Amino acid sequence: MTAETPADLPADLLADLAAALPPEALVTDVAALRARGQDGSATPPTGDALALVLPSTTAEVSAVLRVAHAHGAPVVPQGSLSGLAGGANAVPGAILLSTARMTAIRRIDPVDQVAVVQPGVITKDLVDAVAARGLFYPPDPASYALSTIGGNIATNAGGMRCVKYGVTRDFVRALEVVLADGTVIRTAPGTVKAVAGLDLTGLVVGSEGTLAVVTEATLGLLPAPGPDRGVCATFASVADALDAANAIVASPHRPSTLELLDDVVLAALAAYDPGAGLPVGARAMLLVITDEPGARGVEDVAAYAAVARDHGAVRVDEAHDPERLHALMRARRSFNQAMRAVRGGSVNEDVAVPRTRLPELLARLADVAAAVGLPIGTGGHVGDGNLHPVIAYDPADPAQVAAAADAHGRILALAVELGGTVTGEHGIGTEKRAALRGELGDRVLSIQQAIKAALDPKRILNPGKKL
Repeated sequence: MTAETPADLPADLLADLAAALPPEALVTDVAALRARGQDGSATPPTGDALALVLPSTTAEVSAVLRVAHAHGAPVVPQGSLSGLAGGANAVPGAILLSTARMTAIRRIDPVDQVAVVQPGVITKDLVDAVAARGLFYPPDPASYALSTIGGNIATNAGGMRCVKYGVTRDFVRALEVVLADGTVIRTAPGTVKAVAGLDLTGLVVGSEGTLAVVTEATLGLLPAPGPDRGVCATFASVADALDAANAIVASPHRPSTLELLDDVVLAALAAYDPGAGLPVGARAMLLVITDEPGARGVEDVAAYAAVARDHGAVRVDEAHDPERLHALMRARRSFNQAMRAVRGGSVNEDVAVPRTRLPELLARLADVAAAVGLPIGTGGHVGDGNLHPVIAYDPADPAQVAAAADAHGRILALAVELGGTVTGEHGIGTEKRAALRGELGDRVLSIQQAIKAALDPKRILNPGKKL
């Protein structure tokens, strides 16, 4: 606590939080709170937080929630603030609950092939730790060097390996969570199979901190894959690249990564990361990677190259050297930053449609860009239909800010119109709540609100988000 503590902080709430936590785990400094007020999205917080808590144990999380529940104070769970939908943004009067001190990897079990971790563990740290034991954690969000396991669970994060392995939910065996009133429960045993009750684990995954606070996760692992090898192919049109991608997905040679980048993104990345060696002047690029071992991996690469050539690729480069692929992947992971650098601001969309509708989606995104007068660069996980159109704009220009908001609404409506979703992996947060009813409909939304009311009757967990 300092002299800059907010003057309107309720003294009894502060006293109860101070009694529940070690002194270093409670922060009320105004500057520190504002620094934790917004995630990586362009959506600002809806108000100022009153306190930041940094628990290190489940018992401390439980104590914080008991206090919050007694006072009716909102609680916003936060990881590394790498989210892109406003899901961890501050709300008026909130207690920000950071998992920054909950970073223990409690167990890596090569027999049961599980890892048991606290929610603040950085995804890359877990990937590296299990790799040292000959194991593999497949979920691979682009922000994996920054994002936390708890944040990935909150949004059901996807990433670049979804085309082969699926999303975060597919690797969450069981969770320890704290409910809104401070009750601690386990959602399931840590077994591969468990059907004794309703799937509470699946319910919490993707709920964006609105149903419970995750304090421990039991995650499934796989044996280590083979070395990455693959193909970088450029095309004269996005349509040709999409045709090639669909042919690859339909083939027996399932890639572990299948990414599309259009010409706007390629130009932005070339300016942002010249050392990555990305093609200049191409209309579209496919990055296709296999992690199959030995001869199977070699056969996969040959098959991807043949498909690309059969579908009119202008250039096809094969890479059996993981270092070359890692340079391309590094550039791919900086896609959002590169587009933001174009004009200083960006809105990072996250829509998914059936793969058969991808050509229409991309064609109509070009129409949206023309209509609003802003560049929209699109890339993403073409193998599962999840693309990330990024709208670049100047945040100092009110006209461009308004045009970006217009484009945002048009893109979300377009995704639903094409039989898709307004979010494949980033979540709803505050950024996309207005589009939720159009996708879910009144009846489904009311069912979800009833579930929220059953688990959080005072609606203190991440209010104004997701639902």
